[in-house]
Amino acid sequence: MISFSSTHPTSAAQPPTTSASASASSAAGTSRLFDHHVSKLSSLSLPQFHQYSGRYRRGLRVRAIDAAQPYDCEAHLMNRFTQSTKLKIAIIGFGNFGQFLAKAFIRRGHTVYAHSRSNYLSVAQSMGAAFFSDLHDLCEQHPDVILICTSIISTESVLKSLPLQRLRRNTLFVDVLSVKEFPKNIFLQVLPPYFDILCTHPMFGPESGKHSWQNLPFVFEKVRIGNEESRLSRVENFLDIFKKEGCRMVEMTCAEHDKYAAGTQFITHTMGRILEKLQLDSTPINTKGYETLLDLVDNTASDSFDLYYGLFMYNKNAMEQLERLDLAFEALKKELFGHLHEILRKQLFGKAEEGGLRGPLLGKLPKNGAPLLPPGTPQVENVGEDGN
Repeated sequence: MISFSSTHPTSAAQPPTTSASASASSAAGTSRLFDHHVSKLSSLSLPQFHQYSGRYRRGLRVRAIDAAQPYDCEAHLMNRFTQSTKLKIAIIGFGNFGQFLAKAFIRRGHTVYAHSRSNYLSVAQSMGAAFFSDLHDLCEQHPDVILICTSIISTESVLKSLPLQRLRRNTLFVDVLSVKEFPKNIFLQVLPPYFDILCTHPMFGPESGKHSWQNLPFVFEKVRIGNEESRLSRVENFLDIFKKEGCRMVEMTCAEHDKYAAGTQFITHTMGRILEKLQLDSTPINTKGYETLLDLVDNTASDSFDLYYGLFMYNKNAMEQLERLDLAFEALKKELFGHLHEILRKQLFGKAEEGGLRGPLLGKLPKNGAPLLPPGTPQVENVGEDGN
């Protein structure tokens, strides 16, 4: 319990005056008393003189405070802290991946707004999210986070279509694309400098993360975050969603991500697409390795071709990896055909080979598309324009 007492400033008691001649001295005393009050008021720890009303207020001094608190004080404090860490997240692009992330956000107690070209009103309502068919209506909700969850190809056009003037000037923009340098550059070009930017890549999807996100990599770069405490804590609260879901948090630059991803993710998707073209079927004698290949086909084929095309088109390192893959395939064929050529020569020309009549070996394989000649056929050298 808190008790207060008045610190009403007083002056020395004045002797009573009864004569009319004392009126002048009484006025002088009143003036001195007023000055005394003002000097005392200015020395108090709490401001006592209201500059607009011109009235004096009694000063308050805390005499005692009871240690007893309401029985649910701690619960109330915890609830206030919890509410301060909850975010309003707007997901732009509410397809399979957007819905996949929304479920985790809602599970963590955050508010989710959704927008998409298709009508996902019933889907959003079923999971506890609010769906907005109009971007202006969504932005007027003043979300803390705008999460761009569209295809790589449509990212720029979607970003430019947002009514940025309806958002708070410190809104955090986040992307979850599979390439990173491209969205980073687009965000920096399109968004005004007062918006925060966080580039992320959850390196899993609805299939690989349907049971758990434990130890699945989540890559991010804090591209542009304001210095205010509220903005710093907001980006940490967003990253904390994935951390609490068990993700392995990996902070690196967008350039580093694209370099690594070209050699891992793009190659993985390419091999899955190649195997899909072979139309592999399950058999009664599947090995573990073959089962792994079938799983690879399932994981990659479930993604849209736009995603795969985006991995190639918007990652400058992808072309180099594709060329390396082609060279590796040609080298492997050359190695196989080289062994086969030696076996066939021994079968057909074994005695002649032993007699030292062996002709020159094939220097190199014909180019792609050229027919393979039968073993022993003389090789015709390419003749240049000068006849040499």
